[in-house]
Amino acid sequence: MKNLDGDFEQAFVDNYERLVNSLTAIVGDRELARDSVQEAFVKASTRWRKIRGYDDPMAWVRRVAINRSRDHLRATERRRRRERKVIDQNPTLDPVDSDMVDAAIRLHDLLARLPPQQRAAATLYYLEELSVDDIATTLGITGGAVKYHLNQARATLRIVVERDRRLHE
Repeated sequence: MKNLDGDFEQAFVDNYERLVNSLTAIVGDRELARDSVQEAFVKASTRWRKIRGYDDPMAWVRRVAINRSRDHLRATERRRRRERKVIDQNPTLDPVDSDMVDAAIRLHDLLARLPPQQRAAATLYYLEELSVDDIATTLGITGGAVKYHLNQARATLRIVVERDRRLHE
């Protein structure tokens, strides 16, 4: 391990590639490893005065990077389970059906047009299938506010879809 008594930038330069290589071996995805290590160093930068006093500051960075990558992998697995559920419930769908991929891309594009609160409420309600109460808790707003945002999202999407339909006729 390189001497970490120096500044943060030197710790980054001395350890970044080694940590990426180790994490790549752990998670099997170099890009995820890079993202996770970068995020860990960003987090460390805000706490560096304290972290550099640890016996092994890179152990802290390594742990944060591993946790971040595991969180990402768990989220990816949850998404895959949801996708498998849709396919299992609709046996006529081909898992690589281009229409399904196109629909998913279209849905993402539609949701991206919504303001943040509407997008969050609609995503949690329609894709995550959370209840209004669960969405309220997640977003830290009231159930009435969730219903308002869902209503506004539906109204906005109705207009967008209708406008797009007219453009393609």
